[in-house]
Amino acid sequence: MNIYFEARSESEQGQQAVGHVVMNRVGHTRYPNSICHVVRQGGERKRNRCQFSWWCDGRSDQPTNRTAWLKSLQLAYEIYMGHSNDPTDGALWYHADYVNPDWSTTLRLGKKIGMHFFYLGRKQTTYVLNTASTL
Repeated sequence: MNIYFEARSESEQGQQAVGHVVMNRVGHTRYPNSICHVVRQGGERKRNRCQFSWWCDGRSDQPTNRTAWLKSLQLAYEIYMGHSNDPTDGALWYHADYVNPDWSTTLRLGKKIGMHFFYLGRKQTTYVLNTASTL
C-alpha cells in the first residue's frame, strides 16, 4: 500500500526506492521491526503527523487504480523477497520534490529518483580550525 499511495505515478525505479526505504527502516534499530509498524508509525493521536502521509490523511486507503495496485504488489513482493536492488543506497527518509520539510536540513542528501529526494543519514558536524596567525 505504501508503494501504491506514495509512488504509483513514479517510474518502476521510483516505486522500488519508496519500497526499499520501508525495508531499510525495518532493518534499522531506530524503527519498528515490521513493515506494517514502520508504515503505520506516527499519527496515532493527530492527523497528518505520521511517517507516510497517506496513512493518516483521513482519506480512503482503498486502491482505486487496479493496474497501479497490481504493479505495487509485484514490486513489494520482489523487494520483500530480496529480488530487487536498493536504488537509494540505504536511504531511511525521503520527500517529494515539491515540499521542503524542516527535517531535511539535518540529513545528508542522497539521490533524487523521480519526484523524490532520498536521504542517507544525519549530517556530520564539521569543525574547521583557524590556522591563521594571531600575531
